[in-house]
Amino acid sequence: MKSVAVAVCVALAVATSAGCSKRGSERTEPAPRPMIGPDAGSVVTGPAPHQDESERHEELPTKVKLAADVVQAAGIKTSPAVLDSLPATVDLTGEIAADPDRSARLAARIPGRVIDVKVKEGDRVKAGQVIAVLESPELARTRAQLGAAVARAKAARLNADRLRSLESKSLASGQEAAAAEAEATAVEAELAAARQTLAAFGQGADDAQGRGARVTIRTPLPGFVLSRDAVQGQSVDPQHVIAVVGDLEHAYFLGRLFEKDLARVKVNALAEVRLNAYPNEVFEAKIETIGRQIDPAARTVTARIVVRNHGDLVKVGLFGTARVVTGPAEAPPKRVVVPLSAVTTIANKEAVFVRQPDGDFELHPVTVGRSASGRVEILSGLRAGEQVVVDGVFTLKSAILKGNFGEGE
Repeated sequence: MKSVAVAVCVALAVATSAGCSKRGSERTEPAPRPMIGPDAGSVVTGPAPHQDESERHEELPTKVKLAADVVQAAGIKTSPAVLDSLPATVDLTGEIAADPDRSARLAARIPGRVIDVKVKEGDRVKAGQVIAVLESPELARTRAQLGAAVARAKAARLNADRLRSLESKSLASGQEAAAAEAEATAVEAELAAARQTLAAFGQGADDAQGRGARVTIRTPLPGFVLSRDAVQGQSVDPQHVIAVVGDLEHAYFLGRLFEKDLARVKVNALAEVRLNAYPNEVFEAKIETIGRQIDPAARTVTARIVVRNHGDLVKVGLFGTARVVTGPAEAPPKRVVVPLSAVTTIANKEAVFVRQPDGDFELHPVTVGRSASGRVEILSGLRAGEQVVVDGVFTLKSAILKGNFGEGE
C-alpha cells in the first residue's frame, strides 16, 4: 500500500492552513514510504489496498500530527468516550420567532414625510442608531410652542418671586402676589404639557431649539432590521411602522407539543434545536413556557423554547425540530456516547478525531445514533475509553481538508 505525506501548517488564530508545502514520494514509486512531517504538523493519508489508481486522489488523510504549542494555541481538548444511556426525548416541530421582549416596532409617532432611511433589511444595528429621518410641520409647531412656553414660564416665575418679595416689605398687596403665583403655575403647566407632547413624538426636551421639523427615529435596542417599510419621499401617519428591529441572540422556537406528550414535557426542560436550513448545526435550547390553550384542529399546544444563536444562523421563520429531554433513559442498554461537539462532517460522512498515545490525531468515520442533552450515541467506529477531541475540531478538520487539497495538486 502506498502512503503520501503532506505538510500542513496550521494557523493559530483561525485554525486554518497557510503557507503549505508538499513533501512525499511520487505516486509512481512502488515501495511504501514512512510517515514524515515538519515540526508544526503533518497530515498522513493512506488509500485502501483495493482502490485503483483513479480513486486514490479522493482518499482523505487519516492522521494529523501537530506540535504541542500548536495544540495548546488551537485550544484542542479531548474527553474519553463513555458507555451510557441517553435520556428519553420527544421531538417537536416548529419554527423560529423573535422574542417579543427583545423586539421593537419603530413607528413614526407623528405625521410627516420620510427624507432619509439609514438602514436596509437584514442590517445589524446598535442601540441608539438612527434608522430614519422624517420631516414634520407638526413637530416644528410643537417645538415652537415649547420654546414660547419656556420663555413665558421663566418671566412668570420671576414676576411671582418679585411680587412675593415686595409683599414681604408691604410694597405689594397679597392679592397681586397670589395672582402672579397662579399665573406662573399655569404657564409652567403649559410648559410641562409641551415637553410631554414632544416626548410622545420621540424627541427630547433639549431638541426644542435648532432642529426645526426634523424627526429622528432611533432603535432602542441592538439587533437586526427584520423588516423595513420606508422610502424617501413617503408620507407616513403616526401609526406607520418604519422598521422592526429584533435581537436574535436569544430567539424563540415555537414548538408544536401534541396533547399525548403534555404530561412528559416540563418547563425548563433542556432541548436541542435543528433547523432544516442547517441540518448539521445543533442549537442549545430550553423550554421557557408551555401554552394554556390547545389548538382544537391539530390538538397541539405551543411550547416556547429559548434558542441560543451562534454564527448569526438563526433567522425568523426557519422551520426545524426541537428534541426535548423528557426524563431518564427508558431502556437499560448502554452505548458509546460522546459530546455533540466531537462529531463533524467530512466528505459527507460523520467522523470524530481520536488522540492516539503518541499524540497524533486519527480520523474515525462513525455511525451516529440518537442525541440528547448535548450528547450523541456512536453506533460504530469508536470504542469506549478512546480520547475524543471535543474542542478544536475545526482546526483538525481544516488540516485534513488542506492535506487532501494539497495532495491533488
